[in-house]
This record gives sequence, C-alpha cells and structure tokens, in this order.
Amino acid sequence: MFLNTVAENGCRPDFDAVTPEQWRRCQLLYICSPGNPTGAVLDLETLQKLIRLADAHDFVIASDECYSEIYQDEDRPPPGLLQAAATMGRHDYRRCVVFHSLSKRSNAPGLRSGFVAGDADILKNFLLYRTYHGCAMSLAVQAASEKAWQDEAHVRANRDAYREKFAAVLEILQPVLPMSAPPASFYLWPEVPGSDTEFARELFAREHVTVLPGSFLSRDTDSGNPGASHVRMALVAPLEDCIEAARRIRRFVETRQA
Repeated sequence: MFLNTVAENGCRPDFDAVTPEQWRRCQLLYICSPGNPTGAVLDLETLQKLIRLADAHDFVIASDECYSEIYQDEDRPPPGLLQAAATMGRHDYRRCVVFHSLSKRSNAPGLRSGFVAGDADILKNFLLYRTYHGCAMSLAVQAASEKAWQDEAHVRANRDAYREKFAAVLEILQPVLPMSAPPASFYLWPEVPGSDTEFARELFAREHVTVLPGSFLSRDTDSGNPGASHVRMALVAPLEDCIEAARRIRRFVETRQA
C-alpha cells in the first residue's frame, strides 16, 4: 500500500492512518527522508515510533536517506533511522537499513556510488544478493568515491550554494506561485494553477524551461493523485541559470494569468 504525502500532513506520510491489520501484514516499510519531491523530513520521534512498530509486527524498515546532507539549517541536520535506533539503545540496528549516495551530497550522480548500512543479518543476505546480481565499480570510480566520502568541505559548500539559490529563486517566484523552501533536498514543490502537465508543457513551449509534473511522481488513489497541481523544480543548475529560469517562469505565470 501507499500513503499519500499531502500539505495537510506536512507532506509526510500519515502512519496513524495504517490499520492494525495492515501493520500485521507488513513485511517491508519503505520511507524516504528527506523526501523527494517535497523535501519533508521525518522527525526523530516518528522514526522511533516506526522502529517500535517494526518490533511489534516483525517487518523491516528501509530508509532512503540520499538527501540527508542537503538541508537548510546547518545546526539541524535531518535525523536518520540509524540515529533514531542508536538513541533508543539499539546499536544492533535490528530491522533497520539505510541507503546513501554520492549523487546528492557531492553532485555526482554519474558515479552511481553509494552504500547501505544497518542490521548485520539483513546486510549479510543483501551482500550475497548483490554479489551475484550486480557488477563491481571500476577502480577509478572507487578511488573517486573514496575521496568524495572523505571530504566534508565540498558538501558544506554545496549546502551554501543551495541556500543561495533557494533565496534568489523564492524572491522571484513567491509573488506569483505559493511555495517555500523545504527543510532539506534541492527541490521546490509549488502548487500551480490548473493541470500540472499542461503547466509543464506550456512552460517548456513558451520559455524553454523544464519542470516535472507532480502527477508523474505519484499515482492515482481513492482520494486523488497527491502530486496533481504541483510541479517539481530542481535547483541543481548554477545560480545564474536558476535565476534566469525563475524569471522565465514568473513571466510565464504572469502572462498566462493575464
């Protein structure tokens, strides 16, 4: 089953909406914090609640934390699942696995380099699976990965650059589109007037700016598509390009509404 992440829930899953029977049937809980595309973060209390539920119903929690090192407040990094387990005195990280990547923290998606950590029993089986169903990275990629993981200065500089881009783009777009900076990640998730797919299509046709329709990032549910009427904007381009794109988007919104 899927849980909608909507503004009413702070763009976080409403775990209280899961019934006891559904928890009993659960074998794997997949979470993404900070989230894509909203940048929402699960707090430590919620993560610890999920660990207790995993104990009660014997399921595994897999946490995608690839955006965990891109955040707004330098003094408040997003909490992680293993951190939550450790603060509960669970240093065996039972039933918990986390996934990390160089793609976001180091702006190196082409390396396809990351790691998984957590419950040793689960990782033993994962290593066996990975050995026979994957390929080893080249020595050059391994060497580059080692350097990237050992260096934190470029990651801090990366966060500083994103803060600058968020500030510049929000100043331009907030007067015409409702949006705010997320606590983490490098996305903006504005609500747009009308169809998100039509908005994205017309924006590209008129201003040559690409955004991703929110409905493409989710699926239809009984209560609707939670991504509908939103678009995802990725601030991964250089500052000057982000500013130019924001100006074009604002011009598009203003002329479209006229």
